[in-house]
Amino acid sequence: MRILLTGHQGYLGSVMAPVLSAAGHEVIGLDSGLFADCVLGPAPGDPPGHAVDLRDVTPDLLSGIDAVAHLAALSNDPLGSLAPELTYDINHHASVRLARLARDAGVRRFVYASTCSVYGASGGDDLVNEDAPLKPVTPYAESKVRVEDDLVNLADDDFTPVFMRNATAFGFSPRLRADIVLNNLVGHAVLTGRILVMSDGTPWRPLVHALDIAEAFLRVLEAPRDDVHARAFNVGTEHNNVTVAEIAAEVAEAVPGAELLITGEAGNDPRSYRVDFARLRQAVPGYEARWTVKAGAAELADAYRAHGLTQHDFERRFTRLARLSDRRSEGTISEELRP
Repeated sequence: MRILLTGHQGYLGSVMAPVLSAAGHEVIGLDSGLFADCVLGPAPGDPPGHAVDLRDVTPDLLSGIDAVAHLAALSNDPLGSLAPELTYDINHHASVRLARLARDAGVRRFVYASTCSVYGASGGDDLVNEDAPLKPVTPYAESKVRVEDDLVNLADDDFTPVFMRNATAFGFSPRLRADIVLNNLVGHAVLTGRILVMSDGTPWRPLVHALDIAEAFLRVLEAPRDDVHARAFNVGTEHNNVTVAEIAAEVAEAVPGAELLITGEAGNDPRSYRVDFARLRQAVPGYEARWTVKAGAAELADAYRAHGLTQHDFERRFTRLARLSDRRSEGTISEELRP
């Protein structure tokens, strides 16, 4: 297939592009370039692409495209809350507009990166599946719910949207993110010798490696239409339903000598949920999210040391909220994040 991959210069896109290409597909990227220079280690070899803001996509960019893998967004809860109006403009309205353009251009499949954060205030220890009530608690998660609702209404005999509710991502990418839980805790352990958990450590978090997300997208792009048409899929594995305290304990094993501190000073986080991932395994037989939290913590610790991660880059360049706040204060972000 000829696949348009939005966000190809982001954390997940830099991992997904080579996975799709290795499977024999032609990948065309689309990215504003906002995080293109967030590189740790050797620079990735990007596919050919369009340097375009998601809000400025024109119909011609969808011509000849067979499928869209849509990752581009202002991603994660703190970043989404920085300017909620931009979160809804980019994540919701621009995503739905892209899907309409794709459908009108004859694109047959539209695989959308949603999130397990849509279950945000579910609470309890019971597993939630794709039919559970959606309880988003942040603008980021709310924007994902709105896109899912609107894309369902676009589905028809010739256009198949699919909603990939990814668990919280982890793992090394050549374009690093330090503001997601496992990546963040490992970075602090390597750089400071401390693993600091501000909550009480009890909230549940489902985690999934970036490579397992990429493989899930590939399988759904290739799956028979009737198996995935207008369906939501949780992406991850039950083995990686872990508490924040358990994540921190795995980091302590991966970084011997690091001191583990669970202070509880931030109180109990209302975002807590355990997720059932069976539907995706049933729809695409043979798919299994394989990376464990333990293996991911070890991978990250090794990569951070090997590529010379610095405290400044970890706290500023690879943390999206800090990076955008810095660029906004410097006056260098007016074009990338216009009103």
